[in-house]
Amino acid sequence: MPNAPSSSIRLPVEPGTRTCPPEIIPADFLFQGSQEILISHKGEHYRLRITKNGKLILTK
Repeated sequence: MPNAPSSSIRLPVEPGTRTCPPEIIPADFLFQGSQEILISHKGEHYRLRITKNGKLILTK
């Protein structure tokens, strides 16, 4: 499989199978102009938001 560009979306991998450092994903790419996104992980939902001061807050 050829190397995918860093802007491509990758599917999740099984825990413990990653053999290289994680890729850096710019927040602008994730948020796409929004102030918050929802993340689903192992059946739980998390909210990642950008504060007024430009910090990231992750809440369950």
